[in-house]
Amino acid sequence: MTSKNEDNDIVKVDFAFKRLLAETVEGDLANFCYQCGACVGDCPAATYSEDFNPREIMLKVLYGLEDELLGSESVIWECTNCYACHERCPQQVKPVEIIISLKNMLAARGGAPDAVNKVITTFETTGRTVPYSPAIDKQRAKFGLKPLGDVPMDEIQALLDSTPEGEVT
Repeated sequence: MTSKNEDNDIVKVDFAFKRLLAETVEGDLANFCYQCGACVGDCPAATYSEDFNPREIMLKVLYGLEDELLGSESVIWECTNCYACHERCPQQVKPVEIIISLKNMLAARGGAPDAVNKVITTFETTGRTVPYSPAIDKQRAKFGLKPLGDVPMDEIQALLDSTPEGEVT
């Protein structure tokens, strides 16, 4: 028979990780989350994924569960960055901003999925997140849009070069 007071039943808050995350987001916004679940209501990722739930992510943030949030099995990459959670949050916690910060932290540690790394590489080399093809301009013409112009790679490179080492934006 096991007791409910065993060490494996106790969640210890990792304040060091919470402070680190607070430095990347607007202060301690996560601390204002009272787990109401409003962030889940219109979340497309939560609708179509069995594993993704912004409320559960926020709970892990409140506890400072770095290993679960930034581990190899992290679900944060399923977030679509749609900002529905931000719009619904009665505490203005901005869960999406926290999730984006978590993604940046994980990417800086080399933990981004291959698909994300491919988008990053494409952007760094072309200034676009999707490789250009003539089909893009053909589709744009259907809607009366001008062809895509040249990308000012010198400006993009200057921005990328100004980012502190190890920090992903």
